[in-house]
Amino acid sequence: MTINGTAAGTDRSARTAGGRVDWVDYAKGICIVMVVMMHSVLGVEKAAEQTGFMHYVVMFAKPFRMPDFFLISGLFLSIVIDRDWRTYLDRKVMHFAYFYVLWVTIQFGFKAPSLAAESSWSEVGLLYLESFIEPFGTLWFIYLLPIFFVVTKLTRNIHPVVIWLIAAALEMTHLTTGWTAIDEFCARFVYFFTGYILADYVFALSDRARARPLLALLGLGLWALVNGGLVALEVSEWPIISLALGLSGACAIIVIGTLLARAHRLDFLRFCGEHSIVIYLAFFLPMAATRTALLRIDVIHDIGLVSLIVTAAGVAGSLLIWRLALAARANFLFERPDAFWIAPKRQRPPCKRPSKPLVVPEVTAGFVPTGESGPSNFPHIEMIGLLVPNVSSPGA
Repeated sequence: MTINGTAAGTDRSARTAGGRVDWVDYAKGICIVMVVMMHSVLGVEKAAEQTGFMHYVVMFAKPFRMPDFFLISGLFLSIVIDRDWRTYLDRKVMHFAYFYVLWVTIQFGFKAPSLAAESSWSEVGLLYLESFIEPFGTLWFIYLLPIFFVVTKLTRNIHPVVIWLIAAALEMTHLTTGWTAIDEFCARFVYFFTGYILADYVFALSDRARARPLLALLGLGLWALVNGGLVALEVSEWPIISLALGLSGACAIIVIGTLLARAHRLDFLRFCGEHSIVIYLAFFLPMAATRTALLRIDVIHDIGLVSLIVTAAGVAGSLLIWRLALAARANFLFERPDAFWIAPKRQRPPCKRPSKPLVVPEVTAGFVPTGESGPSNFPHIEMIGLLVPNVSSPGA
């Protein structure tokens, strides 16, 4: 079993020696770092009751941070969507359910004493039970991905354009019911479904950015100006604009990932992308510990710098926890044990590019979702890539 799911799913995009799509790992790495950054920055600022320079970085990334994660999670779905239901549910539902139940329990183990001090142990118990219908803390991403996978398979006989238009309309409603699963489904499903039906175009975009880096850089500069300007004007969450910024920002991260892969720069981002599920699941602990320590010691007075250090600690600390878990043979923390498989494991055959989606004519181009990390016929997302399969974290 592997906890890194971005195996190559195309015969066109550049691959590493291990068969992974390089730009996907970079894109996932950028996304997971932004997710940790968002939680770190907002957590520090809330505790310190101050705002630092990192706040503006987080706000700039808000329109596209989670849309990119979800779009990447849908890229290879066309390869596996026609599997039998037992296998599909095992790879796309049980996988995430296992990690959600395990890590929500771990998070409660750390937070229960303080929660009980504020209320009572009986209320903590009720809150734990409620976490199975109302996603807890940073884990909503892996709670939601299985729902996306199931909904997409159930509706695969409906014309994709109809589904996409409905999903886009839901995003633009900016629905706020107070229930995370409902609100985030409406806000994010359009990006996941876009990755599914427009996979060929996404790979074509990467190929063209790799072939024309100067033009790609020019496009990124224009995008940054527009995205930053609309955020500064506080209109980035308006209907239509929010959808446009989400899609364009996701494309920008894909282009950035492609250019970094082409130049072989910032390899640590690629490594983070390969292990995004590890970071997504475990970053809360080193993040919270570092935040508490730095604010209590009060040696660093720049809140932005504190936020930056907490972000780095969250990423590095989660990877350290993973290595320690492997050394202690506690693999179950990041790998699904055999007892929790409901379908037979199969050997992975040679990689194939995603099949052409219903409404997308094949173009010259060629990720495994971030949510799944287990043997299967084809690679898939492991998000948490958290998600994007590695997987990702609550967005904002």
